[in-house]
Amino acid sequence: MREHFLLLTFLSSLILVSASCGGPSPSNNAGNANNANTNMAAIPSPSKKPEAETVNNAPTLGPVVQKYYDALKNKDNAALRDALTKDFIGRIEKDMKEAGQKDLAAYMASTDYRPGSTLEVRNEKLEGDKAVAEIRGAAYKNWTPFEFAKEDGKWKFTGGSSDIDAVKSQSNSNAAR
Repeated sequence: MREHFLLLTFLSSLILVSASCGGPSPSNNAGNANNANTNMAAIPSPSKKPEAETVNNAPTLGPVVQKYYDALKNKDNAALRDALTKDFIGRIEKDMKEAGQKDLAAYMASTDYRPGSTLEVRNEKLEGDKAVAEIRGAAYKNWTPFEFAKEDGKWKFTGGSSDIDAVKSQSNSNAAR
């Protein structure tokens, strides 16, 4: 009986700690639970840190983010594939296969698209064929840096974020304790 009480206390504490970190609202699509490694909205938003100054309005990467979000809104597979790197598409398709899903845009929109939301993009930094820009809106309440890559002569979204990776590794180290 004591073990059950301790287990319930531990799980309750874990839930409270997780809830206090914030993040996107949970999806009511249970089939998307496997996509936490690649799908942006399935990952908690990073903790609020002091907001940096806006240096630029992302003239190069802003249109890529807008194309991505418009493709989600319209569930346009061709436009979505054009906005994402091949590697990112491969990771998503692996998750889709595990979840038994076939429509890329519908699958990603189920967690990444928020009706009525807009995305803001700023502070892009281009370095060769790699780039980073901060995004806020939809599932991201705070400015969150995301990575981009130039592929086939076009800037594309990689789905990577150093802030989200840090949150995931912190969550993993806390879970291991």
